[in-house]
Amino acid sequence: MRVIAINGGPRKNHNTATLLNKVLEGAASQGAETEIIHLYDLNFKGCASCFACKLKEGKSYGKCARVDDLSPVLKRLDTADAVVLGSPIYLGNVTGETRSFIERLFFPLIEYTNHPTLLPRNIPAALIYTMNISEEKMKNICLDKYLESNEMLFKKFFGKCKTLYCTDTYQFNDYSKVVSDMFDYEKKLKRHKEVFPKDCAKAFDIGIEFVKHKI
Repeated sequence: MRVIAINGGPRKNHNTATLLNKVLEGAASQGAETEIIHLYDLNFKGCASCFACKLKEGKSYGKCARVDDLSPVLKRLDTADAVVLGSPIYLGNVTGETRSFIERLFFPLIEYTNHPTLLPRNIPAALIYTMNISEEKMKNICLDKYLESNEMLFKKFFGKCKTLYCTDTYQFNDYSKVVSDMFDYEKKLKRHKEVFPKDCAKAFDIGIEFVKHKI
């Protein structure tokens, strides 16, 4: 079994990447082959609305025709048995790289016909979001409801998907070096030490569930 993680955040060793690696560790503990891809290492753009993926008898029907650093990633995903995508939340949404990735991954699979031929792959998927705000505020502003559209896409084209929200994260290695007096950094650090490990355990379990087909 092959599990691929997509890191939509710019940092390779912080909250989002850590949780993604925990998913992979969980999958590897069950014998899976794993790989993590960092979108910020790649030079690519979102959908260009060229519609090459929609042309009748076109060689790119159902596939993105753009050729850039994301192209081989999309090909590797064709061979994946499970996929996990992670992104920090910036300004109430996923990162621009994450959104561009989602466009390139799913728009070619949307068919403008009453007789679709591109069937769901039926592989397990997961979404991981990290954010500075609390779970209470996330729900008060309906951010979780807004992000549900991504889960709907994964369920539509991959068949299965679950979401893990990691809230009230520890953003900086040293809060004293940044303008951040609105935060109680001692409280932030305490939560990071006590709650973040629990989120890591949840991510690890997702990896196990991938292999055991429980998602």
